[in-house]
Amino acid sequence: MQKKVTSSSLSFGEGRGEALVSLSVREFLNKVAGSDPVPGGGSVAALNGAIASALAAMVANLTVGKKGYEAHQELMGHIAEIAREQIEQFIIDVDKDSDAYNQVFACFKMPKNTDEEKAARSAAIQEATKYAAMVPMQVARNAYGLMDIISDVAHLGNQNAVTDACVAMMAARSAVLGALMNVRINLGSIKDAEFVQALKTEADELEQHACEKEKTLLNAVKQELES
Repeated sequence: MQKKVTSSSLSFGEGRGEALVSLSVREFLNKVAGSDPVPGGGSVAALNGAIASALAAMVANLTVGKKGYEAHQELMGHIAEIAREQIEQFIIDVDKDSDAYNQVFACFKMPKNTDEEKAARSAAIQEATKYAAMVPMQVARNAYGLMDIISDVAHLGNQNAVTDACVAMMAARSAVLGALMNVRINLGSIKDAEFVQALKTEADELEQHACEKEKTLLNAVKQELES
């Protein structure tokens, strides 16, 4: 899952209490390197989405006002705005995943002395685990959607920054695949077969298409750079 995140030095968002978004980059990395289960891969996946968004915005902003790109000024301005919005959403998701993990953990601490308590505890665990699967699924969806924007800035944006767009694409792909891994590990604990199958099917499709989009762009840019 995901947990908390950010960097006060980047000023991407405001943290809540001990939110990871209130930490510096170094502090966040030290948290990840620690022995606590959060922040973990889910938070890092969301952070990759924020990084991909930031790079997409940068390439778009480097295009606006530049000679030779007049035909794409409006599009680049629009992309920069969308990418900024995505940065904020991914930052929220970094902490949201951590909250989801904590909710599941809290459910396991519920009393189980009577049959009623056991039933309530089991139901709560199932609902919390579903939520814990949906949080990274939405991260994967958002990161996948971002890939089309990245492709646009790579092909139509400032070509001096085309490799930055490629790094954005790689970060977006990592966000998709990383988030989906967290979806899948939660699906293994969910008893609702219909819910599990729906998310599994979507996850498989997202992974395949995300890898294809990354490969298409990287191959095209590599050929262009080597020509």
